[in-house]
Amino acid sequence: MIHMTETLAVQTMEDFLTGEETTRLTTILDEHLAATGWVPARPSEGITPPGPAQAILDGAMRRALPALRRAFPSATATDPWLYHDLKPGDKIRPHVHGVGDPRARPQRIARVAFNLQDADSGGEFYLDTCSADAVWSDVTATAGSDYAPGTRFVHEITARTGPVNLDEIPHTRWTCSPPPGTTVVYGTQLVHGVLPVIQGRVRKLITNLLA
Repeated sequence: MIHMTETLAVQTMEDFLTGEETTRLTTILDEHLAATGWVPARPSEGITPPGPAQAILDGAMRRALPALRRAFPSATATDPWLYHDLKPGDKIRPHVHGVGDPRARPQRIARVAFNLQDADSGGEFYLDTCSADAVWSDVTATAGSDYAPGTRFVHEITARTGPVNLDEIPHTRWTCSPPPGTTVVYGTQLVHGVLPVIQGRVRKLITNLLA
């Protein structure tokens, strides 16, 4: 049974990768970017890293799962990872993924973001919390769902579309500046985004935590 608190929880994993793994992952990604010539069309666009990079990250997640299950006890696995690369001027506007179909299996309960490289200035990850009813839909968990009966679900609101404008809703912003090499895991019903990159580069690898 998945509880609503898992979709609203936050957990960090410091030293997610060893120094050697981080160096190897960076080399694999740099070679992949050079070979493909990939440049994101927009800040939110990602690319799927090659198999050797996925293997490094998947191995780290297997090590991390026992600790992550303190906050996300239903967690069993992750989706393939995506690589994101933000340059000066790039930002990710506030958005929330939501649950989608509460009867789907496996079920996405959280997002996992590994900071491969932080910007020299700006580019911080943030979470927005609020008490506004406008963020929440009328959908609740029913019999046959993997969620506890009565669990409520937020609207899925992208950076561009949704039933409400998240910028216009009173909220409290929690800015995150984790140590290098830290993974941040945040529930799928939490509003989040990335502040504008001022100087340097933000390199992230993101996946879904599944139940």
